[in-house]
Amino acid sequence: MRISSETILITTLAEYQTRFWIPVAQRLKNAGREVQLLAFDDRSAEMASAANVATINMYRAGLQGAEPIAGADAFNARIADYGLEGTNLPFSHERVTFGIRDSAALRRRFMIYSNAMETVLDRLAEHGQQAVVVQELGGFLSVIACFHAARKRGARNWFIEPSFFRGRLYFTPDSFSAPDTMKEAADSVSGDVKAYLDETLRQRAIVIPQKDRHQYSSAFKKIANTRNARRLVEKLWDQFALGKHQEFGHNLRHARMHAAMAYSATRLRKLYRPMPKGPFIYYPLHVPADMALTLRSPEYLDQVATIDFLLRTIPDSHALVVKEHPAQIGAVPASRLFELGRRFDNFILLPPQTNNYAVLGRAEAVVSVNSKSGAEAVLLGKPVVVMGDAFYRSCPLVFAVERLKDVPQRLREALRAPPFDPVDAAPYFETAWRRSWPGELYIGDPQQLDTFSASLLAAVAQSPRAE
Repeated sequence: MRISSETILITTLAEYQTRFWIPVAQRLKNAGREVQLLAFDDRSAEMASAANVATINMYRAGLQGAEPIAGADAFNARIADYGLEGTNLPFSHERVTFGIRDSAALRRRFMIYSNAMETVLDRLAEHGQQAVVVQELGGFLSVIACFHAARKRGARNWFIEPSFFRGRLYFTPDSFSAPDTMKEAADSVSGDVKAYLDETLRQRAIVIPQKDRHQYSSAFKKIANTRNARRLVEKLWDQFALGKHQEFGHNLRHARMHAAMAYSATRLRKLYRPMPKGPFIYYPLHVPADMALTLRSPEYLDQVATIDFLLRTIPDSHALVVKEHPAQIGAVPASRLFELGRRFDNFILLPPQTNNYAVLGRAEAVVSVNSKSGAEAVLLGKPVVVMGDAFYRSCPLVFAVERLKDVPQRLREALRAPPFDPVDAAPYFETAWRRSWPGELYIGDPQQLDTFSASLLAAVAQSPRAE
């Protein structure tokens, strides 16, 4: 059958996302593109419909295929049809993030969402239309179900995630893996990149996407924030009084988690120590439940176990310095970090407010799973051992390992390696820049919306459709 047109399908999982995607969809429509929002939240579906944006309530639509939702045979057939060996790993992000133990509930929701997605794609095909799917990168079942259904139907799936550069994004086709952006050095370094790198080093500021800035505060401030409290009450009312479906419907657990983080952060103040005067290796803690760990590098999900291994294998001459991720202070249970402090005198936990560039500048080497701190260390000319799936993993200036057991040897190689001039790193960052696009997610400023929409259209048109 001849495909006469293409529809952009955009997933939206919560109201704050939908408030962004509605004006984006309107801009894409004005540019002559067919657009549909796939809403996994009842309120989002209502908001989009009220704005006259074509939308499908994916949870309600998926329930209409009630018969294939139930039963192990239907589920197993679909998993085999999608080419999956099993679901323990794909479903692990929801287990870790929301504390879901019920496998049957996860399977049921996956079937609901994949039912809905297959129906959407089949209806478009019946009308001679192909689809391209656009999603923020994530590990939730809604995202995973849409990805696999699209792949099965031959539709291209574009994942969006923040790049290393402020105000720029990566669009990655048909894969949950990190974009490979620094494998080769560019033939020249543009003025824009040189100015950006110089300004970054001058400001000594980490890269924080605008959409995540509210996360970079203490757990106490998050709890005391009146807007957060009001929003929690609204969501609980929607969920329990009105029966609204929410993709992020684990509201009470979310509140308990932040209370536990606040308590843990209070306890950890007794463990914080200043940077040692002697040589040290730096391990920056990652956001504990981020999909960069749960799906991209699952073998390093238990970061305390990784730190324990490093403490037992780094050179005797060095301490291991660890710093919490500034967006998740207190997220790692204090009891486990105190246990490390009791067993190892070469373990240093820094106050989380310590400037990351100050730590990187003093470190002899950095060991990272896939944190942006690894790329920032390269920018400073520091040796980096990268263990996981990172956008800078293939850069020739870093020391990549395939297994945790290989880290000690690679770390010693990194420490013995001759230093490189940070200027030599600039061409690799130029390559990464060229593979990124201007824009920010979930920022409602009209100019930002224009920039993002233009980048989205250009990115999804840059390569042929998946077969």
